[in-house]
Amino acid sequence: MQTERQPLYMQIQQYFKDLIAQEKLRENDKIPSEKELMEQFEVSRITVANALVQLAKDGWIYRVPGRGSFVSEGIERMLASQQGTMDAEPRTSHYPLLKTAAHGAGSGTEEAPAVRTIGLLLPELIDNFGLRLIQGIQAVLEAANYQLHIILTGNSIEREKEAIRHMIRSGSEGLLIFPCDAETYNEEILSLKASGYPFVLVDRYLPGIETNVVRSDGLVGGQMAVDYLWELGHRDIAICSDSVLPTITVGDRINGYMEALKRRGALINPALILTDFNVDYSKNSEDHPLYRFIKSGMATAYITLNGRLGVHISSICRKLGLKIPQDMSILTFDDPDSGYGDEGGYSHIAQSEGEMGEQAARILLEMLDVDKRKGAGSYSKIIIEPELVVRQSTGPLRK
Repeated sequence: MQTERQPLYMQIQQYFKDLIAQEKLRENDKIPSEKELMEQFEVSRITVANALVQLAKDGWIYRVPGRGSFVSEGIERMLASQQGTMDAEPRTSHYPLLKTAAHGAGSGTEEAPAVRTIGLLLPELIDNFGLRLIQGIQAVLEAANYQLHIILTGNSIEREKEAIRHMIRSGSEGLLIFPCDAETYNEEILSLKASGYPFVLVDRYLPGIETNVVRSDGLVGGQMAVDYLWELGHRDIAICSDSVLPTITVGDRINGYMEALKRRGALINPALILTDFNVDYSKNSEDHPLYRFIKSGMATAYITLNGRLGVHISSICRKLGLKIPQDMSILTFDDPDSGYGDEGGYSHIAQSEGEMGEQAARILLEMLDVDKRKGAGSYSKIIIEPELVVRQSTGPLRK
């Protein structure tokens, strides 16, 4: 059946299109939350997010940060304009969703064409940065008839090495690699470069080593964060990481933080650079150094190097009776809000991770296209300018 071969996220899209076309969902009606859809369809968050993002892009729904997703205003006019096209297309309304099944020999079905795969290595998938990155990659690869094979390395360099070897053995035509946190280079990545195997680094780069890479400008992002908080009157600005392992990304952002303070003639207080502890997100212990630091009141504003850490600091502030942003401002790198849930409201440095994924996928496809392939020793380096997004988690210093 054609429906059975259709990706699950497309089946979810069609499910809501049918409900809207049948007027079971009307203009401004609320769409169930991501969590509810995950439970309803028994699929992952990535699948649900992909479906909702595409529905929004196509104009079927709109989203309100912190409130959720709703059927678009003027949907009746859109349906009327598309009616002729929709009537001509085959409809698929098989619910609950049918999982893709492999057809054995002798099943009488036509053999599917060979699947071309691209591998994606991620340290972990615990926040919406990774989801948006995957959505960008998937949009490009799907249009080019490639499947995406994802391996989470657990932020372990040894597992990252094995994942690279596994991807090559399993026939992946190229790799997109988000390197894990490590003090030394992964020699498997260096081997890929030496052998000419197609790969693109995402978000992080290897200083002194020429590779294809797509990343955000962390130095500019760090400067941007300090400049904004300084204009709000904050002078005791802390910058905070959740891991003691150094990465080039963390280093760039901290260097930007220090450069911005130097430009303003401010002394750099090492005590406000918090990178010497790990954060256990399963606990909110009063004995943790971060809890004690926040309680001390040394800083009036925090820059966190990822969105998840910003949400964690916010929870500590609530436990301490501190109000955001009246008593404490929090500015995160990356938006912790999915766009569909209730987490919204964090001011953040946006790194355009969807665009980052799209650009990385396009570079890799060009490497695989003989007609477009660049000469030996030629590399693509795309540095995306970050943007400041102001929401409710930051405010002027209270006198």
